[in-house]
Amino acid sequence: MQDELAIPDEAVKATVRAAQYLRMSTDPQKYSIENQAEVIAAFAASRGLTIVRTYADEGRSGLDINGREALQNLIDDVRNGRADFRVILVYDVSRWGRFQDADESAYYEFICKEAGLQVLYCAEQFENDGSLTSTILKNLKRAMAGEYSRELSVKVFVGQSRIAKMGFWRGGPPGYGLRRQLIDERGTVKAQLEFGQQKSLQTDRTILVHGPPHELEAVRRIFRSFVAEGKCMGEIAAELNADHIGTSRARRWSSITIGQILTNEKYTGSIIFNRSSFKLGQKRVINPSDLWIRHDNAFPPIVTPDTFEKVQEIIRERRQRLSDQGVLERLAALQRERGHLTKVIVDASEDLPSAETYRRRYGSLMAVYNLIGYQPEPRHRFAETAARVRSKLKGVASEIVLTIERIGGKAAVDQGSGFIVINDEFSVSLHPARAISAGPGKIRWRVPTNRNAASDLTLVIRMDSSNTNILAYYLLPTAELVRASAKHLSISSRIFLEGCRFDSLDAFCRMCIGVEDREVA
Repeated sequence: MQDELAIPDEAVKATVRAAQYLRMSTDPQKYSIENQAEVIAAFAASRGLTIVRTYADEGRSGLDINGREALQNLIDDVRNGRADFRVILVYDVSRWGRFQDADESAYYEFICKEAGLQVLYCAEQFENDGSLTSTILKNLKRAMAGEYSRELSVKVFVGQSRIAKMGFWRGGPPGYGLRRQLIDERGTVKAQLEFGQQKSLQTDRTILVHGPPHELEAVRRIFRSFVAEGKCMGEIAAELNADHIGTSRARRWSSITIGQILTNEKYTGSIIFNRSSFKLGQKRVINPSDLWIRHDNAFPPIVTPDTFEKVQEIIRERRQRLSDQGVLERLAALQRERGHLTKVIVDASEDLPSAETYRRRYGSLMAVYNLIGYQPEPRHRFAETAARVRSKLKGVASEIVLTIERIGGKAAVDQGSGFIVINDEFSVSLHPARAISAGPGKIRWRVPTNRNAASDLTLVIRMDSSNTNILAYYLLPTAELVRASAKHLSISSRIFLEGCRFDSLDAFCRMCIGVEDREVA
């Protein structure tokens, strides 16, 4: 392969077409997309190669190929004969991937080689020419790339464990009834971190403190209702909603959000880390309690440890009782009674576990339906459609963040609310407009609205008739969207005609940071 590229005539050499693959996660600045492209461009010029294609994965880990859309597209183009180039240029071996199995990295390179393409590493000190020396060095580099991730994972874990042992909050939303407080290295309180705010100094630390009194009372009420009054989670949620008590993000309660509070030991004043592990992109593992890192009395408890333990005993007893009676038989009985099943129907039944419990136990509601011999009509396949749309929205959020950062702005997804915070100035929530059948050959698009929505703007994402692909985007003030309807809106409503419509996310992102007439690479 190396001999095929050794074309003596400079004019002919300039016609050799090449593609470049770029990747950056959170590595040092030397691995910025710009620095990689600059080194690759110089390498290409020295070899008489013309770069005709760019595949770039920004903000993507190199642990595996999942989530690396650009690399997937590159391999797909190679496999299906769409590659109109002869060479693939990569900054170094680690940019191709920090695969935990070095053979996986070799596998993807072999796919390219088998298709008649050569992968060249532009910043390495060896020529990828198939010689014994280059083969040894390349395999060593692959192993070192994977080992770097393993060492980094250990360092991060040690650092997080140390912070947790000291009683500091490691990050993420504090949860209902609690707030994050920023302190300096001397322990002096600096400020309370509000929604979306982050610390700016590495030496600062975050601790948890009590939130507003009405939230503390609501937490105690939840525990009291469950233990002393024997109420189920769904019943507690319904009572809080009836009393117009919202969650910390002003949303309605559900049995799931109630369960998250009842099973979280932080309400006893304890900070616990390493209850589960999700290291190096591997399968999530639930760790035994002797591996937990905990700091008790990190802040004043909202409920006593005895009360918390009573809740866990009740939950264990209820789960065992449900298992003995047969949760599948009870679900089948509900289906016979109602004629059909949906997530809403399952959650509303006090004699059944929540739909989320079924999903965790069996994988999905459709899997449970199959087990009891129930085949829902297309109009009742809400869970299946909802899961597909949720996955699409997650991808849209990631693309917005990456695009805005690429064109000079700042964006991040708040893990608590799911809102996208742009330039620390305004928040945007994503809302799907799903297609529903309105009769033979007729489709309508309906947008569910939330009276308690708290974002500044809402980006409505209009799906196609199969709720698989995106047709268009509509940007609306959230307040206007809420005022327009109590529950649902049609995509044909006047508010959408007067709103901002975008055919692509690029146009939306440019508008967000005021970039005009500029192509997003």
